[in-house]
Amino acid sequence: MKHIKVLGTGCSRCQTTAEMIQNVADELNITIELEKVEDMARIAAAGVMSTPGVLVDDKLVHAGGLPSRAQVQAWLQEQTEES
Repeated sequence: MKHIKVLGTGCSRCQTTAEMIQNVADELNITIELEKVEDMARIAAAGVMSTPGVLVDDKLVHAGGLPSRAQVQAWLQEQTEES
């Protein structure tokens, strides 16, 4: 199972990012654990200065703005292939 963290203050971009990740994972039939992190100290500790940030298995893969569906698919498929 992949552990995905969406780091952000709960704004609409952060919510949309989390929903998109879950939707893509469901479409690809990949089981994930999705966590939303809104604590600014934890966000800063992850090195994210622009939200939303996305961590896949504790690796920062995105920061700032909405990721594309293609980016999300690539993260999930890359992570799956490495497992």
